[in-house]
Amino acid sequence: MTRIIAGRAGGARLEVPRSGTRPTSERVRESLFGSLEDTGLLEGAAVVDLYAGSGALGLECASRGAAAVDLVERSKPAAALARRNADVVCRAMGADAPRVRVHPVAVRTFLRSTAPGIDIALLDPPYDLPGADLAEDLALLAPLLRSDGLVVVERATRSGAPDWSAAGLAPWRERSYGDTTLWWGEPA
Repeated sequence: MTRIIAGRAGGARLEVPRSGTRPTSERVRESLFGSLEDTGLLEGAAVVDLYAGSGALGLECASRGAAAVDLVERSKPAAALARRNADVVCRAMGADAPRVRVHPVAVRTFLRSTAPGIDIALLDPPYDLPGADLAEDLALLAPLLRSDGLVVVERATRSGAPDWSAAGLAPWRERSYGDTTLWWGEPA
């Protein structure tokens, strides 16, 4: 189990998949969301959580003021679990909960079929996802971002920074937490 750290659904408990995913540690999530709130972009944001797993990152955004959250997870069991977690968070927030949708499809399928207007994109791909595949995902994502949008990629530090330039994005910030690094990018 993990939990929503703060916001209107703070303390809500979330299930995590038994295998096949690597939930973001609470320490990393606290840092990530403190930084996101400092940008001022989170309130009213349209957020996508790609490779969502349990949906914890996107649901934390919902709890902290995002207007809409799309959780994208191709594993059917993990997507079902993300749906249950979304129900828990939305119930905790009551009648004015944001729109949360779970998409049980591959990231590229989602990106090829969604409309522009994304404020914040969170990517926590499997550590074994090749860098070239991540670069292709970022290239599909880039034209969907608003001009002031942000992209945050969480990966193993040893994986190295994403290839921002191939996607038409620019690096903005980088923070390491032991074996995990958050790379931040924005439209170039």
